[in-house]
Amino acid sequence: MLLVHPVTEVVKFIPVLIGSIILGTSSGNPAWSIVPLVLIVGFALTRWFTTTYRVGPTHVELRTGLLQRRELSVPRSRIRSVDIESDLLHRALGLSVVVIGTGQQADSGEKFKLDSLDARVVPALRAELLAHTARPAPTTPAVGVSDDTAAQEHSAAREIGHWRPQWVRYAPLSLTGFAVMAPIVGAAFQYGLGQRLFESDAAHDIGEGTAVAIALVVLGLFAAIVLVVSLAACTRYLTTYFGLRVLHNGRTLHVRHGLFTTRQITLDLARFRGATVNEPLLLRLSGAAELEAIMVGENPRQKILPQAPRAAVERTLGELLDGGAKPDRTPPSAEPGAAAVGLPLPSGPATPELHDAAASPSATGAPVAPALSTGDASRRTSAGEPLAQMSARLTRHGPAARRRRYFRALSPVVLLTFAVLAFALEGPVPPLWWLLPGIAAIIAIALAEDRYRGLGHVVLPRTATSPAWLITRSGSLDRDRDCLEAPGVIGWTVRQSFWQRRAGLATVIAATAAGKKRYLVIDIPIAQTWALIESVTPGALGSR
Repeated sequence: MLLVHPVTEVVKFIPVLIGSIILGTSSGNPAWSIVPLVLIVGFALTRWFTTTYRVGPTHVELRTGLLQRRELSVPRSRIRSVDIESDLLHRALGLSVVVIGTGQQADSGEKFKLDSLDARVVPALRAELLAHTARPAPTTPAVGVSDDTAAQEHSAAREIGHWRPQWVRYAPLSLTGFAVMAPIVGAAFQYGLGQRLFESDAAHDIGEGTAVAIALVVLGLFAAIVLVVSLAACTRYLTTYFGLRVLHNGRTLHVRHGLFTTRQITLDLARFRGATVNEPLLLRLSGAAELEAIMVGENPRQKILPQAPRAAVERTLGELLDGGAKPDRTPPSAEPGAAAVGLPLPSGPATPELHDAAASPSATGAPVAPALSTGDASRRTSAGEPLAQMSARLTRHGPAARRRRYFRALSPVVLLTFAVLAFALEGPVPPLWWLLPGIAAIIAIALAEDRYRGLGHVVLPRTATSPAWLITRSGSLDRDRDCLEAPGVIGWTVRQSFWQRRAGLATVIAATAAGKKRYLVIDIPIAQTWALIESVTPGALGSR
């Protein structure tokens, strides 16, 4: 700690140190450059003298602070996750940072964090702190366990996901690269980069050139931006998810990843309520997706797998949902072997089904059966039954929902057309202006159709070995397929806007304490809403 904290505090206050150096140089007094450094290092050194912690039989306690003392105490029975982080400096010194979570969101300054612990004792400490998730707490629990116990627990876990180097090709297909580069570019323009560029001789030469030259320059700049953003996204992807492994031992989920800063996340599966498959447009077109866990009290978007091939995501999803089932939470009156329930539309032709699974080989390197297509029961869980959450047919929401998608997508096109027409009435407009409404209409129609094709839901009834499931999907540019356990639903809201009432539609919101807290079934026919609620949570409607 006498080395770690001074280094981290100096890195944190680099802008202050740069300012002090500039001030000391301009004033001719070099002491201004040294005083802030001495104060920062001295303050960091006091943490070693003022930080103590204790792992007791019932509580874990932490005391820290010099001017403002803080004491944190966490009951061991409330511990739900133990995360382990190690950056380059910690790893070089054989240290780790242990972050204890209780299932409640906390600011960075309020987290229960044990910094600079010996990395050799951390696995045993984590196993002991999470021991109550597997067995009742003894009268006088032991404070420490041997490394052999932690090793046995780790060896008993099975791997349900593994990172592959070739997955980095999917990194540029998300917006993380823009998120990394935008602050850098903004800071550069804030300090006068834009003014220098626009006033340069090259900018004047481009402005005086032909239309073809200007177009080539614009295309070149666009290509350069895409290249830089892609490199930034790939770099972030590699440094964050290098070596990712997902281990499942039946009661906890272990996720480990990181190149420079390694992170180990341990999640209590007693708080597991489902999973989300995230499919942004570019990832979906390339046959890839992301996987997130729906956990109580954890990150609303607790990522299990980053951008990865759809086959790898489906394999991990199947292992997660099958292994995460909790038979003791299933009502005894469940009927085994029940099939998926689709809520039929009140009238009209047969509703077409949505096909989700991709039949492609696994990218994880492990032997995996082909992915399920709709109606195919060839892929089975360890219990020998088809994994219904992956093969379930989603019921579409009918022609009224489709018309609503088209109306919302084409409304801006109509406004754009009237705007161009208004300018044309004032005077002649360039012919290219009339192409704008046409291009916008084509894009809007494609977007509306894709949004409708991505809209659907299904309710899987409870069985003898698993609870009921609510599966819903929506979105186009950012599409989510949410699989939510029925026991995790704590309330319902049926919402109708003015236009939804005119169209006979409604949005059903399932409230839960896990994940995003609100899971929506968008634009479902109003006649199906009560049957949907009753099939997920029987008796919740009461007498009407």
